[in-house]
Amino acid sequence: MALTVYRERDANLPKLRNTPVAVVGYGNQGRAHALNLRDSGVSVSIGQREGAGFRQAELDGFEPMSIDQVVQQADLLIISLPDECAGEVYEKLVGPNLRPGQVLGFVHGFNIRYSFIKPPDHVDVIMVAPKGPGTLLRSSYEEGKGIPALMAIHQDASGHAKRIALAWAVGIGSARAGIIETTFAAETEADLFGEQVVLCGGISALTKAAFETLVDAGYAPELAYLECVHELKQVVDLLYERGLSGMREKISNTAEYGDVTRGTRVIGEESRQAMKKILADIRSDQFAKEWIDEYRSGGETFRSLHKKDEDTLYEQAGEQVRALMPWLNK
Repeated sequence: MALTVYRERDANLPKLRNTPVAVVGYGNQGRAHALNLRDSGVSVSIGQREGAGFRQAELDGFEPMSIDQVVQQADLLIISLPDECAGEVYEKLVGPNLRPGQVLGFVHGFNIRYSFIKPPDHVDVIMVAPKGPGTLLRSSYEEGKGIPALMAIHQDASGHAKRIALAWAVGIGSARAGIIETTFAAETEADLFGEQVVLCGGISALTKAAFETLVDAGYAPELAYLECVHELKQVVDLLYERGLSGMREKISNTAEYGDVTRGTRVIGEESRQAMKKILADIRSDQFAKEWIDEYRSGGETFRSLHKKDEDTLYEQAGEQVRALMPWLNK
């Protein structure tokens, strides 16, 4: 299916400059959206509970308020809270204070896709989801560049929802790269799948297994880390910049031959079946329910798994390798 891509010429940023905007949640994404919009001439307020995010907003020159306060004042509410707590915050502080004509904006479709948030019929519900972390969204904007964003309209009560979403995407700099129209469901499902199978879960499991295979065979941990983890950035950067064929043009013939003849032995039919099962769990709501149940029950399993890799030989070898390059600490 062909994608619709919008650019700066397709949006009306001045319209957003006359709209009171509130960013609810001043974390990685929220901070980038708030700063980029402010630098684009938009009036932005911050809704944030006391804590690190509140203090960071103050350092950035904002005067953060309670969430219920900004909900009452703003016309566009950008919800940038963590997926796991957004539903509870919405139910207590956002939903009860909504009025007809407001716009609910999301930076990820999770809570709408899985119905942890159910907005009333009298508000617009839109999404602008940059395809990268907030730090990259901000640094790209400051360099006069941008990163692509996905845009979706879930509910158009006013008849102007798309215009508002496009203006928001322009204000954060994403229209410099491209605004791709999609749906909340497609963005959420593809995003979770990419994280679990490649970007986080897949890479973590693959590099650990490769590292352990070399160490178990008698190779030094630092050598194993250099070969299986450290050099990953070089290849991923080539893939990011040039695509698969362009990456292969820049590596050695030996490396490419190993790529095209051995890669499918590692990622074979068993792996593909596992990917299909992961996607099925995402599309059936099973993963979302599991994650929110884990969070609401106290997150003991999550914390245990989080700590599991902290003191491993893999991490120790990584510290030794990074110590060779002290500039990385900057």
